[in-house]
Amino acid sequence: MHGAWHSPHLAFYRRAMTIPRALRRRVVRVRRDTGFLAAGIPLHLALVPLWSWMASVANSRAWPWLPLPFVLILLGVLALTAVQRRRHRVLLGVEILPLPAAREQGGLRRALRWLSVAQTWRQAGYHLLVGPLLAVVELGVLAAWVAGLAGVTVNGWAWMLPVQVRLDYVDYATQAVYYTAAGVLLLCAAPWLTGPVTRAETRIALALLGTSRSQQLQQRVEHLSESRTDLIDAVDTERRRIERDLHDGTQQRLVSLAVNLGLAKATLTNLPDEARTVIDEAHREAKEAIAELNDLVRGLHPAVLEDRGLDAALSGLAARVPIPVRLRVDLEERAAPTVESVAYFVVSEALTNVTKHARATRVDVTVKQIGRMLRVNITDDGIGGADTSTGSGLSGLAKRVGSVDGAFHISSPVGGPTTIAVELPCEP
Repeated sequence: MHGAWHSPHLAFYRRAMTIPRALRRRVVRVRRDTGFLAAGIPLHLALVPLWSWMASVANSRAWPWLPLPFVLILLGVLALTAVQRRRHRVLLGVEILPLPAAREQGGLRRALRWLSVAQTWRQAGYHLLVGPLLAVVELGVLAAWVAGLAGVTVNGWAWMLPVQVRLDYVDYATQAVYYTAAGVLLLCAAPWLTGPVTRAETRIALALLGTSRSQQLQQRVEHLSESRTDLIDAVDTERRRIERDLHDGTQQRLVSLAVNLGLAKATLTNLPDEARTVIDEAHREAKEAIAELNDLVRGLHPAVLEDRGLDAALSGLAARVPIPVRLRVDLEERAAPTVESVAYFVVSEALTNVTKHARATRVDVTVKQIGRMLRVNITDDGIGGADTSTGSGLSGLAKRVGSVDGAFHISSPVGGPTTIAVELPCEP
């Protein structure tokens, strides 16, 4: 009974002594912001001695010594920028993105490029001009915290004084009340100062130490372009793997099956007519399956394209078309495998469409490399009327060309002729 009587009271006291979650989050945030501001004071004042030294050297006209503080200031800007980014990331979780690293290999070129970028001088202005002003504001916020704590605890400090000193100072009790009230007000105002100052400093740092909005968009576009290129390369690699597996595995099994059926048909002459009919039919279907698999493998990624290049692959492709094809290939050097693959499939799909739908009697295919651009033109004398908006294979070609930042154009008036022009960025 005694324990049961006390348990409700115990739960009540526990609830009363528990700090509310919202207040606890507020305390944690204020403590984090205060630590952030305190850590920024020495960083913002770090270049003041160098700046004063350079000013004194300039005033004394000791020109030979002037480059030394200037170089030290630039090195300090570089180091302090990295430290400030880490300070924002570790203490606030704010990521200040830097510019991408320069691609120049030489140290001098990289340094000149760094000096020529506007962001470098924004960083210098932050550390030399804005930083000291922020340090003054941060010192004011920390002074409010220190003064508030001192005012709240003034009675405790006063009782530590000797009794005679307190008796000689008649108004110490009244003054202690004033100091305590002022300390309470400062402690109430300090959190409201800490948060806005921290947010304002973060916005300034993002504007001066980080990349601009246009630079962020440019980096995003470059990242997406690289990701798309990697994805295309991965798909192309996977297509080659499938082609190799089909060629080395399934195709060889079908060839072996066709050979065995042919041997059975040639050697087993005493079989009933029904059995011979079944073997003949199986042999014919096996050969047709091999032919279809050859077309499928060739459509995935022809081996000659990888081994001998675009010229040989297109020559073999043109030789298999029942319509006369005049092929001209002029390449200075081999393009990237992905670009070669796109060019091959553009010609392949175009010749297939001509054979099926164009009623043409002649096709001209021209592949030429001009600078860093690979141009492919396919022209036929058919009936025309081809349109990419109808959802035909031409729209798939346009998308495939666009996957490597190429340009796809088609001119096909009714009555012909039809001309497909493709431009592909040619990276060797």
